[in-house]
Amino acid sequence: MEKLKVAVVGYGNIGAYAMDAVNGAPDMELVGLVRRDGQTPQGVTIPVVDDIAKLPTKPDVALLCTPTRSVEEYAIKCLEQGICTVDSYDIHETIYELKMSLDAAAKKGGAAAIISAGWDPGTDSIVRAIMLASAPNGLTHTDFGPGMSMGHTVAAKAISGVKNALSMTMPMGYGVHRRDVYIELENGADFEKVKADLKADPYFATSETHVYKVDDVNVLIDKGHGVNMVRKGGAGKTQNQMLQWKMTIDNPALTSQIMTACARVAKRQGAGAYTMLEFPLIDLLPDSREEIIRALV
Repeated sequence: MEKLKVAVVGYGNIGAYAMDAVNGAPDMELVGLVRRDGQTPQGVTIPVVDDIAKLPTKPDVALLCTPTRSVEEYAIKCLEQGICTVDSYDIHETIYELKMSLDAAAKKGGAAAIISAGWDPGTDSIVRAIMLASAPNGLTHTDFGPGMSMGHTVAAKAISGVKNALSMTMPMGYGVHRRDVYIELENGADFEKVKADLKADPYFATSETHVYKVDDVNVLIDKGHGVNMVRKGGAGKTQNQMLQWKMTIDNPALTSQIMTACARVAKRQGAGAYTMLEFPLIDLLPDSREEIIRALV
């Protein structure tokens, strides 16, 4: 079987893990890394370029390990070249708008885009759908953390005057969360202004957010995270059905693994943009359908 050719775009929190995940996949070949500066990280032996079009081997799929706010730009560029994309876009409120934007670009390029392919949104979205189907009447509460939020950390780092940052998600119970943000300031930056700008950012504006000034963010970093999702409800005359999904994970490692699995899906879908709710779960796995059904059903 010809291996799926995969490129990784970005080498931040997720990119390095994505390279490991692709290298560990029996049905994939890592054909290149795309970085803004085109520089080769220590120990990397594959081609490294600053533009995906410069790779010596055209990839079938690009894993977009970029900040969420850069996803649309990178995805459109890849899709219009006929390269499928997988991203981990995590701004829940605008996922449908991204889907519509990338759907047009994907159909134009004859490729597929798998969007928001992480664990939340992503696999947790699938679990929510299963819970809703099992108990249509009721409430679902999702508690995240405590742990490092990659999207919020990237957003905090982008605030003017911030040298380095860490955003921790702290569960308060019943789906309510607090953001604890630790920042190192650039020389001369005003802490009160930085704090105000950060709290006004859409990533933080709707949450209780506490901002702390520290000398060294790196000594605080722990990429562990987790989720505890509970649905209590029922259907018809049936009540008191309780369903729970819980996990403790390394955030970027799990995100990159799910994105890598979704690379298989991208080549099996027709042109267009899809969330993880919209394709057969069996397509995430590398074996034949017969083998998977015999093993899992």
